[in-house]
Amino acid sequence: MAVRAVRGAVQLERDEADHMEEQVGALLTAVLERNGLTVDDLISIWFTATPDLHSDFPAAAARKLGIVDVPLICAQELDIEGAMPRVVRILAHIESDRPRADIAHVYLGAAAALRKDIAQ
Repeated sequence: MAVRAVRGAVQLERDEADHMEEQVGALLTAVLERNGLTVDDLISIWFTATPDLHSDFPAAAARKLGIVDVPLICAQELDIEGAMPRVVRILAHIESDRPRADIAHVYLGAAAALRKDIAQ
């Protein structure tokens, strides 16, 4: 079994805890489904949020999905002028037999514009 990394992002419509939980939950669910993963395949997840998001920790959504024994960490994204606002990004480390080229990176909604080269 190899260690692989999966990227993803979602842009929130507003900075509200319930909305963040819903959208980050949808992102994590899509990452698991599109890569044929279960929670047991997760090694760790890094979350970043743009500086305009203050309502909650993105990792809280993972805990509410039942991802309770996986190390999670949140950090603030760089505050770059002109960058897309209200974005949560993830970098998930996983165990998978899939070749690196077959990993499905997930960019939901408007966040698909961030990485047109790898978004599926």
